[in-house]
Amino acid sequence: MRILVLFNLKPEADPGAYAEWARTTDIPGVRALGSVTDFRVYRVTGLLGSDAPAPFAYAEVIDVADMDGFLADVGSAAVQKMAAEFQAFADTPLFLMTEEL
Repeated sequence: MRILVLFNLKPEADPGAYAEWARTTDIPGVRALGSVTDFRVYRVTGLLGSDAPAPFAYAEVIDVADMDGFLADVGSAAVQKMAAEFQAFADTPLFLMTEEL
């Protein structure tokens, strides 16, 4: 399963501080989970074929090998700490669960 997370930063969040936290804490922390096969964070640079602003500034892609294991991992104290830090940066993130056609 692949989980897509779309979000903007809160108005008071510093984009540089978020990027540093993502590189040093979030990405290595999520990648270390046994239930996750890959995790990537992207800064959205625009809408293809349009000058209009994109509705979201960031996107995460979490590749989950085992959803039951992922739910157990997410309940751990370490992941809960990362989630609280993420919530301090992210303004109402959307977590989209997907399946390949």
